[in-house]
Amino acid sequence: MKERRITVSNSLGIHARPASMIVQTAMKFKSSLWLIKDGASADAKSIMSVMMLAAAYNSQVNIRASGVDEEDAVNAIAGLFEKKFNEE
Repeated sequence: MKERRITVSNSLGIHARPASMIVQTAMKFKSSLWLIKDGASADAKSIMSVMMLAAAYNSQVNIRASGVDEEDAVNAIAGLFEKKFNEE
C-alpha cells in the first residue's frame, strides 16, 4: 500500500470538474484508490464518492492506493492536485 498526503491548493477545491479528472485518472489503474479527508474516505473511481468528500481549498487529503500499480496511481492523482487541476 502506498499513501501520500497532499493539500488542496486550487481555490475552488474539489468540485465537479476536478472530481471528474480524479475519476478518469484513477480508472486507468488496476489498483484500488482512495482519498481520505478528516477520517472520511472516498473511492477515487466513483465521482459521487469523490464529490461527497467535500475537499475545500487548503484541506489535507491522503491519497492511498493498493495494488500492482499503486505507486504510479498515487503519483498520477497527486500530480492533478499539484497542477491545481489546470484551473489556475
